[in-house]
Amino acid sequence: MVRLKNIKPLKNEQLEELGFTWHTDSDSSRYISNALVKITQEEAEAYYEAVNELYDMYAEAAEYVIENNLFFELGIPFNLIDAIKKSWENDVHWHVYGRFDLAGGLEGKPIKLLEFNADTPTSLFETALLQWALLKENSLDEESQFNNVYDAIKENFKRLITLFEDTELFDERYDGWKILFSSIHGNDEEEATTKLLRQIATDAGFNTGFEYLQNVKFDEEGIYDRDDNRYEYWFKLYPWEDIAIDEPELATTLSNIMQNQSAIILNPAYTLLFQSKGILKILYDLFPDSPYLLKTSFEPLKGIKHVQKSVFGREGANVKIVDSEGSILHEQDGPYGNYKKVYQEYVELNSDENKEKYQAGVFFAYEACGLSFRKGGEILNNMSKFVGHIID
Repeated sequence: MVRLKNIKPLKNEQLEELGFTWHTDSDSSRYISNALVKITQEEAEAYYEAVNELYDMYAEAAEYVIENNLFFELGIPFNLIDAIKKSWENDVHWHVYGRFDLAGGLEGKPIKLLEFNADTPTSLFETALLQWALLKENSLDEESQFNNVYDAIKENFKRLITLFEDTELFDERYDGWKILFSSIHGNDEEEATTKLLRQIATDAGFNTGFEYLQNVKFDEEGIYDRDDNRYEYWFKLYPWEDIAIDEPELATTLSNIMQNQSAIILNPAYTLLFQSKGILKILYDLFPDSPYLLKTSFEPLKGIKHVQKSVFGREGANVKIVDSEGSILHEQDGPYGNYKKVYQEYVELNSDENKEKYQAGVFFAYEACGLSFRKGGEILNNMSKFVGHIID
């Protein structure tokens, strides 16, 4: 049973003062839970260790995919293969941040990998900022959490310049290179997430700008804002696979920009290998004895209760839970039905006394750096709730 601590919620006005406007779901319910998940220090350390090990395994799996030309198996669009290879070959294409989704980790349940949101992860604002605000509002110890997300991402931005060397070298090596941050117009969550990342990069010491995606200009010599200012880095909170499918000319231009070393794109194209749920099958093939992995296949798991997922998809869309006889127990519609499918052994999520399910999310920025939870039903979707935590 998930241990919970009831708290006084932040008022909508307080949330909006922080820049958090998506506090109410479409059914008028509050998105932020008025309880915290209580975890132990040992549980926090176990999440930290698991995610660090999983990231190393992902890196090995990505290398295996590239060496064995397994892009089709992962559903990777053909027009991004060159960009993926190019970004993988050179360390300057640095992975800024991602979020691992995990089952278990509480009350003695083993930690199991569900997927890795490596390209365009959200819940960042909530995890990095709101958890601190919730603890402060309730006069709780703000340090009693596994949450160093803001500072970890700030240090990782510095590694765009220092790479694997000490980030204290940033100031002497930084030469004014600029990062342009972009999200689509009209999505409050994505815009606030992108602007938070911009603020973190600014705090790290970068010159930065913001431009809505539709106003960014591209040619093979670089990336520009609407005023034709050129940027050495471009961060886009827009999925690589959507660029490949919906904007194929842009995919080609970005590949040429990378080839010409005219700009560096964040998160890098190779994060699409991590993002594809097809890599869950590769991971299981390479590390069948890992305690963190669930059996995964490109074919339905006969005789085993399992989850069918599209290799690309978000918010639980196009997910089916199938029993050992092959009957569908739960399913969620969505726009990702045409993507290749992957089949992952079912694992029970931790639940509370009301039978609501909890999925852990652990952010990664060079190392595991912060924990939060989502709460919902058997398939967590865009109506699931954000739940903070406290080390108790």
